[in-house]
Amino acid sequence: MTTTDLDPNSLPTAPEDSGAAAAPAGPASASDAPASFVVNVPGLADADLEPEPLDPEQIVSGDPVVTGKVLWESPDGRQIRGIWQITPGVVTDTEANELFVVVSGRATIEVEGGQVLEVGPGDACVLREGDRTRWTVHETLRKAYHISL
Repeated sequence: MTTTDLDPNSLPTAPEDSGAAAAPAGPASASDAPASFVVNVPGLADADLEPEPLDPEQIVSGDPVVTGKVLWESPDGRQIRGIWQITPGVVTDTEANELFVVVSGRATIEVEGGQVLEVGPGDACVLREGDRTRWTVHETLRKAYHISL
């Protein structure tokens, strides 16, 4: 399989688009599952990411800038996969149910009443829905994520 160009129109949206077998689906039918595809996340140019402005109340210090790109969203909007990037600074957030893998950069994620997570390239992280977090981004952080709402 080759890397998919990041033109949103070129990303597969259903198994019949690529002829590849879809990942096993949960309660939804297999036709709701995306086709298998590959995206080269480190090679994704910053220009391909779209601004995702932070609420000013989330910014604790610095001037962090968030950008991203949704690569796939389920028809019901409850599953989202994409790329997300944040420049250095300190921000707060309330998390969704998320699994992500850090592609580049480093951050410290403090979970209110819980653990302090140090993340960097190659780290997989799971955040629970409702967790209140404080992100200290040391180096511009880029991650590939899957969110379940």
